[in-house]
Amino acid sequence: MLYDLAKPLLFALDAERAHHIGLTGLDLAARSGLLKPPASSQNLPARTVMGLSFPNPVGLAAGLDKNGAHIDAMAALGFGFLEIGTVTPRPQPGNPQPRLFRVPAAEALINRMGFNNQGVDALLSNVRSSGHRGILGINIGKNFDTPIERAAEDYLNAFRRVHSLASYVTVNISSPNTQNLRKLQEAAELTALLGSLARLRDECGLAQGRHIPIAVKIAPDLSEGELDDVADILLSQRMDAVIATNTTLSRTGVEGLPNGEQTGGLSGRPLRERSLQVIRQLSRRLEGRLPIIGVGGIGDGDSAKAALDAGASLVQVYSALIYRGPALIDEICRALA
Repeated sequence: MLYDLAKPLLFALDAERAHHIGLTGLDLAARSGLLKPPASSQNLPARTVMGLSFPNPVGLAAGLDKNGAHIDAMAALGFGFLEIGTVTPRPQPGNPQPRLFRVPAAEALINRMGFNNQGVDALLSNVRSSGHRGILGINIGKNFDTPIERAAEDYLNAFRRVHSLASYVTVNISSPNTQNLRKLQEAAELTALLGSLARLRDECGLAQGRHIPIAVKIAPDLSEGELDDVADILLSQRMDAVIATNTTLSRTGVEGLPNGEQTGGLSGRPLRERSLQVIRQLSRRLEGRLPIIGVGGIGDGDSAKAALDAGASLVQVYSALIYRGPALIDEICRALA
């Protein structure tokens, strides 16, 4: 109800400014006790995925809370898990503004943010000061000015820093807004990167006394052959999950619409069918040997059910939350119940 009143005011503002104002409002509501998880989010059976027990399968996707500055407010909405980031080892401003655009007619967003974040130190400080004790994923990436041939150094550095506070760590190699990043999805580069991360995970896990799951977030723009190759590499390098999918470079579904031709990654409803295709293909190739987290175009109960039916074990939302507000979590949980 409160979001329905605030939405016209927020949508009258630049999308990125509205994003920050909206999160500040959620923080105030959480501190005032006005945010309560819907009963539906607590009435679903827990799911064990990556060796972790998820109280419900609906999660917050990375990108909304890049610095982990709003964890308590997000948790109060009823999510079964949160994923924060993408965070890079060093702070960076991201791409020039404006860089976030709404396409309301398609319930879509286009962003070219460029991993803007305050760096690992700031994120870890925010995590430590939060009261959240649920499942928290931390999504890591490379700094924009790190040469692609040295990208592994950034991922290993970030993993060393965040693993002790993360329930799981997501490796983001699929954002279209960092130059050449998607080259890391090519077979040789992906095998080398994930092999290094797996060895570091095992070392850190031995010292910490627990297994630290690694999920890998992939693009929706891979061909069928490339998807099969990625699936095989994820298995061979002992990854714990795959997140399908990141934003797309396609403009199918937003042609001719205001902001539809902005550069950057497209998310929201137009991504739904492609994301489902990727989930189905991964499910066939992986044959249950690796869990899939579905994200991309999940905007209501039916689309969440479709992702789970296609082979996902969990789902994540972001863009639809901008258009639908917190009531979205309740709707999805009711549908899944």
